[in-house]
Amino acid sequence: MFSTPRLLRTFLLGALIATLSACATSEPLPQALDPASRVQGDVDLSRFMGTWYVVAHIPYFAERGHVTGRYEYSARDDDKIGVRYLHREGFSQPELVREARASVKGGSGNREWTLWFVGVVPAKFRVLEVAPDYSWALIDYPERDLGWIFARTPDVDDALYQQLIRKMRDYGINARQLVREPQLPAQVGQPGFAEPKLP
Repeated sequence: MFSTPRLLRTFLLGALIATLSACATSEPLPQALDPASRVQGDVDLSRFMGTWYVVAHIPYFAERGHVTGRYEYSARDDDKIGVRYLHREGFSQPELVREARASVKGGSGNREWTLWFVGVVPAKFRVLEVAPDYSWALIDYPERDLGWIFARTPDVDDALYQQLIRKMRDYGINARQLVREPQLPAQVGQPGFAEPKLP
């Protein structure tokens, strides 16, 4: 036989679980947590074309240990986008180039791309936000397990970098995993910068 205080505790616990379950199943994500809700306007593809330096990224096998990484985008005659990824594995190493092509998903505001690198399955790419003057861009994969900060210059000042980190966090990116990619030899060994794969 349950005592009155125990029955009351059991009832309150059940009510709390029911309330939390209802909130989890019936309420949409708050607008502040929904990346799509903060996307304003279409990405201007003509302005997006050109060179973007990899200021920071969540490292993965295809880019880990790289320095001077940058992407070059160019419009092609077949409604596709030409993609070149240039990098070194150390500042004394030769520059390497990977060629790819990309297509943009219709109706996505030019924000959702599919990239094909040679010998690799199609990879998804999403433009989360672009600076009004197209001086920086925030990129992720739809699953939000990878992310990049691009800039038109090889380096950005610390104040802007911290602002961009906060923006990435607001988009649901695990900002603690982001590391800065060395674009200049003097950045090697500095706090927050990744170590080159080779000298």
